[in-house]
Amino acid sequence: MAPPAVTANEQPRYPLRLRLRPKALTTGYVDGAWWPRSRDLAAELPALLAVLAVRLGEIPRVSYNLTEWETAPRQIAADGVRVRLSGFWSRPPHTVDVVAGDRRRLTLLLVPPDTSPSSAHHTMTRAARRENTDTVEVLLHDSKADESVVDAFGVGSACTPEQTTQGLE
Repeated sequence: MAPPAVTANEQPRYPLRLRLRPKALTTGYVDGAWWPRSRDLAAELPALLAVLAVRLGEIPRVSYNLTEWETAPRQIAADGVRVRLSGFWSRPPHTVDVVAGDRRRLTLLLVPPDTSPSSAHHTMTRAARRENTDTVEVLLHDSKADESVVDAFGVGSACTPEQTTQGLE
C-alpha cells in the first residue's frame, strides 16, 4: 500500500531532462518528452512540476501508468502545492499526463530511465517537434532501431538531452 502523501523539498541534484513542443495548436499524441533518471515517481516529479509550472501554473494532478513506476504515494507536496498522483492500469504506457488547475493538460512521452543517451536524445527531439504526430509506440520503436546504429559508431555518449526550457514561454 502506498503512503498517502510525501513532501518533496529537496532540490534536484541533476538538470531535468525534458523537451516540450513550442506553444501552439495541439496536434499528435504527445506534447513533449521526459527522461527521468529513475522509476521513483515521488523523487522525479518535483523538478518536473517546478519547470512545467512556468507554462501551466499550479498543477494539482498527475496521471500515469502503474507499470512504469515503482509504488508511488497518492499525493506529494511540491513547493507547497498538493499534487494528486493517479496511477491507472488503463493509462497508455510510456506517458504521463500533467493537469493544470484550469484543466489544461500536457501529455509527455516517458522515455525509460535506462535508455541510452543517444537514443533518448533522438526520441525527445522528435517528440518535441511542432509537427510531430507520431504515436508513442512509433517514437519509442524508432529510437530503439536507431540505437544500435548510433552506438555501433560510438556516438552514444556525445548527446545527452539535459534541461531544456524550449517552448516554456
